[in-house]
Amino acid sequence: MTGTALLALIALGTVGGAHLLSKARWPWQAPRLGIALWQALGLGWGTATIGALLGAALLPYQKGIVHGMPGMLADQAGRLDAVHLASLLGGVGLTMVLVVMLMYAIVRVVRARRRHRALLALVSRSDSAAPGTLVLDHPGAAAYCVPGVRSSKVVVSAGTLELLDPDELAAVLAHERAHARERHDLVLLPFASLRQVFPQIHLVGRCLDAVELLIEMAADDRARRHREPKELATALLRFAAARPGPAPSGTLGVATAGDIPVIARVNRLLKPQPVPRRTRIAATAAIPVLALLPLWLYVIPH
Repeated sequence: MTGTALLALIALGTVGGAHLLSKARWPWQAPRLGIALWQALGLGWGTATIGALLGAALLPYQKGIVHGMPGMLADQAGRLDAVHLASLLGGVGLTMVLVVMLMYAIVRVVRARRRHRALLALVSRSDSAAPGTLVLDHPGAAAYCVPGVRSSKVVVSAGTLELLDPDELAAVLAHERAHARERHDLVLLPFASLRQVFPQIHLVGRCLDAVELLIEMAADDRARRHREPKELATALLRFAAARPGPAPSGTLGVATAGDIPVIARVNRLLKPQPVPRRTRIAATAAIPVLALLPLWLYVIPH
């Protein structure tokens, strides 16, 4: 009973933690740490919620989840009453929904990228002003990355080449290559699929928005290793003023929607601030606890 109660408490705690983290501003100064904490929260919520449901279902066997499951299968769930059976179906059903929706999100993104790559092969061109980059003859501002397992493509529009000076363009390309190199698209997939599972829950949308912003900031940090922060900052401001449209499905663009994220990114580029030491230590310690504690509770007898 104790293990099941702890799993339920962790599940509730991760929801509260997600609410607080979605409003926190310290992750903006350490986006990679913030992304890792978000991933741990998501994994902890999923494993703890499923574990709480399965643990409650297997309470009549008094052996926990891992050791109680064989006993339940051996007697064909003979000890389960209606309440325990409903809990079992809830745990199995939630697992299936999360896995199926994640697979669906992956398939949808892969198909969108395949279609977009085929389109790029027909309409894009190379340009000496942006070596190693595909250029679209479009007057609007656009710069995005099409991630891939074997090769990623960085795409800019002709309008971007006119909008930015050479240094700003180099900073934007460095930002997009950072997305491709660090496979930020894989970070977003679980959160995007979770929003598909719970589209009416506002907190899930806020979580996805927070992770998307941190991913952009992480790419900004990698870009400023090779370029001056001011170059990327002025490029972001020019993009914001040009009001670019959303990046195509399955891609990662340089500019997030809305003025507030852009201003936040510009401010941290020009005036970086360290994360308080206590906050960094607490977040670093929380990551393995959130990720591993629910799994450990699967094993111990309840």
